[in-house]
Amino acid sequence: MKELIIIIRPEKLEDVKEVLDSVHCGGMTLSTAMGCGTQKGSSEGVVNEIKGLKTKINLLPKIKVEVVVDDKDVETVIMSIREVCATDHVGDGKIFVRGIDDAIRIRTGERGVKAL
Repeated sequence: MKELIIIIRPEKLEDVKEVLDSVHCGGMTLSTAMGCGTQKGSSEGVVNEIKGLKTKINLLPKIKVEVVVDDKDVETVIMSIREVCATDHVGDGKIFVRGIDDAIRIRTGERGVKAL
């Protein structure tokens, strides 16, 4: 099993959900996030105060999707997400892949892929 951490533009969320549904993904966790990478965000006069310090914010809104999939589905999910999320512009996002040793469904005690 692998955990995919998928950082995307907010407007691409429905497309990513369709991809995950197509591989019968058991579930996902979504978080709103702010970030910047190569594009360096935008700080056009936006000044915020964080703990008493004034700072220019150069972060852009993103969505973080976390999902665990069976090893056999990883490449399919990655390629499908790239197809629906790539705009050929900086800021399309990233996919991180981590190994998962085990998963346990709390309600039933099922383990491994069955718990997904």
